Amino acid sequence: MTGTIHPTIFLSITLFLYIEAAQLPRSSTTLEVGQDVRIECNSNDIGVSISTKSGLFNGMIYPKGLSKNSSCMVEFYHQHSPVHYKLPLRSCNTMSTELFEGGVEYFNTIVVQPHRKLVTNQGRGFHISCRYQTRDKTITNDVDVSTMEPTTLFATVPMPGCTMKIFSGDPLDREVAENVKIGDPLTLVVSIDDQSIYGLKVSDCLVRDGLGWGEQRLIDSEGCPVDAEIMGMFQYSSNLTTARVHFQAHKFPYTASVYYQCNVRLCLKADNGCSDVPPACNEERRRRKRNDDDGESPATTIEVYSGLYVNEATELGSPDQLDLVAREKALDDPNNICISQRHFAIGIAIAGLILMLLVVAAFLILLARRRSRKDISTTGSSIYSGPYTNTAYSHSS
Repeated sequence: MTGTIHPTIFLSITLFLYIEAAQLPRSSTTLEVGQDVRIECNSNDIGVSISTKSGLFNGMIYPKGLSKNSSCMVEFYHQHSPVHYKLPLRSCNTMSTELFEGGVEYFNTIVVQPHRKLVTNQGRGFHISCRYQTRDKTITNDVDVSTMEPTTLFATVPMPGCTMKIFSGDPLDREVAENVKIGDPLTLVVSIDDQSIYGLKVSDCLVRDGLGWGEQRLIDSEGCPVDAEIMGMFQYSSNLTTARVHFQAHKFPYTASVYYQCNVRLCLKADNGCSDVPPACNEERRRRKRNDDDGESPATTIEVYSGLYVNEATELGSPDQLDLVAREKALDDPNNICISQRHFAIGIAIAGLILMLLVVAAFLILLARRRSRKDISTTGSSIYSGPYTNTAYSHSS
């Protein structure tokens, strides 16, 4: 997500059971599979070391969701403890997010299965993350004034920090895209620190699947679109410190994770060093510029990365498609009410029983009312009481 990263600043590990039916406390780190788990934050990957109780490990380790024919899955046969596994920072479903206090955090979830062919209830999942500082922010100035000899001072301009972010919809809403569906409007924004010395030019953009199986070029070496239907021209700010492009979410057919990579060339605003920004993308002007650029020294270039999950429209609501961090953020939202499945089922059963009792009570009340009305109609007094004599047919002998 950022141009350069420095070694380990922070590391964290959260342990959870892969099979929820036998869930243990999340704080436990003593399991049948892993007795001791350690991670090491490297510049290009996260090293994971897992010690087993038996001393030998027969099984497989893979990022969650990449257990089928994935180059990210590693099989181990009679591997002595500890077992070492390397998780790349920019592939294998590893994603990154910027931190409020500065820096960037990379995170992923790996599954450790103690069987090389089957997925069993002995498998365990480990959510791991590493935090890095993007650049040094401490500036130290040392000047020796103990002598009377003139001292020559050199001033150097620090390289600006460079970031790439992908926003959902309008970047002014500051909603970073994490889980989207195909066709959603996105905005890719590349920016450097606001200053008056350097400008930027974005080129050589491509999208990768993160598995090493496929990639698609989006922007060529001159900053022009390769296929405008997938991604168009970058639009640059007036001070040349920000470039953005709108596009619709897309993905590879066999994975939900996509990774974007671009080269950012820094140019000096003075002496017309950024004259080719924005680039001229018609063929005649491009040919003329290539001839003018012969013999020029190469400019400073920074690589920037960013990734997200893109799902089918029917898969977006599936919990399996959401990463663990996104689900934990949803659980931490104070506006959300979380109820366990067991308590929810008990509540539904109690509500159903109460409803049934209410229906039975209403039926008994209705039946009692009907009986009372019948008794009133049969036991009341009539208009005429006593013997009845028809005098019309009476006669005397």
